[in-house]
Amino acid sequence: PRRARDGPSIQTLRRKSAPASRPSLLSKSVRIGVIGAGAWGTALSTVAARNGHRVVLWDPAKEIADMVNREHRHPFALKGVELDPAIKGEADLEEAAAATILLIAVPAQSMRTALKALSQHITPGTILVICAKGIEIGTGALMSQIAGACAPQASAAVLSGPTFAREVASGHPTAVTLAADDGEVGERIVHALGGQRFRPYLSDDVIGTQVGGAVKNVLAIACGIARGRELGDNARSAVITRGIAEIGRLSLALGGRPETLMGLSGIGDLVLTCTSEQSRN
Repeated sequence: PRRARDGPSIQTLRRKSAPASRPSLLSKSVRIGVIGAGAWGTALSTVAARNGHRVVLWDPAKEIADMVNREHRHPFALKGVELDPAIKGEADLEEAAAATILLIAVPAQSMRTALKALSQHITPGTILVICAKGIEIGTGALMSQIAGACAPQASAAVLSGPTFAREVASGHPTAVTLAADDGEVGERIVHALGGQRFRPYLSDDVIGTQVGGAVKNVLAIACGIARGRELGDNARSAVITRGIAEIGRLSLALGGRPETLMGLSGIGDLVLTCTSEQSRN
């Protein structure tokens, strides 16, 4: 069931030959580094630790790393959530980068800076999982494009979908899209992170997955405006429905597939962000 794929009519994943140095697909425990100890990075750390992996959670603020190690909690994010003692806080980027899989959970507009610094410490075969949703303002680049430019020696994938960090950290059932050009890389990430309470659905549409995660925030703000002006639920429904059509056209124009937007990284994320009181947008 972990190999289920997100969205209808997903094409057969393109597979590339894997270097002999890659760990087995079914490795039970690997070292996972999480770059960015905000709410989302911290929540993803709990997912990895829950699956029995060795987890290093990096943040440049040493006081955050120290509190994670000393008290097994974050000083300000996810208050009330106790962290697994297996999660090691770390302020040394080189130490955090020495991992088989790196989950990159820094803000989208900080992605280029973070990956430039990280690229000095990662080796060929390292897997980068982009966990930030957004488009770089200055260049219009997607996060995967930044990863390809800054860390070409690594294999990259994208994780996106309807995810409130607190619910993920608390172990509430969550499903996401995991998109990768390399099918074997995608399978390895799915097996590393997937479990009873966190289920990644595999896709090979890296562009469409990112477009859905980024543009839904604009529509969520529009829904907030509609609510603030007391335009009613009809107006909000119209924004969501016509918005998903617009995102599909944008995805197609950028090289993605519109049908991807019918999955978790599209309509799933859009509905969550546009209807829940937890949504900041």
